[in-house]
Amino acid sequence: MAHSLSPECTPLKQAYDACFNTWFEGYLEPAIAHSKNVPQGQRNEYAKKKAEEFEQKCGAVWAQYKECVQKAVRDRGLEDLLEQARQENPLRHPPSTSGGSGSSSTS
Repeated sequence: MAHSLSPECTPLKQAYDACFNTWFEGYLEPAIAHSKNVPQGQRNEYAKKKAEEFEQKCGAVWAQYKECVQKAVRDRGLEDLLEQARQENPLRHPPSTSGGSGSSSTS
C-alpha cells in the first residue's frame, strides 16, 4: 500500500484502505451477481443498506484519516494550491436519477 501525504497519517490510511477493500468486495460480489434480475427499488435498498454498513464499519477511521490529511495539507500550506486546482478542474456530480439528494465524499 502507498504512503499517505504525511507519515503520521499512513497508519490511518492503511487501516482505512483495509476496511474499504473488505467492505467493497462484499458490496460488489452480490451486486454483480444479481444486478440484471433485481428491480431498481431493490437495488436502491441494497445500496442504502451497504452505505449504512460502510458508515458503521469504516466511517470512523475514514473521518480520522481525512482529518489527518486535511491537517497535513494545512501544515504544508497547500490550501491555496488545492483550491486553485478545484476551480480549474471541478469535480462534477452526476445528476440524480431518483430525485433524492446525492452524497459526496472527499478523498
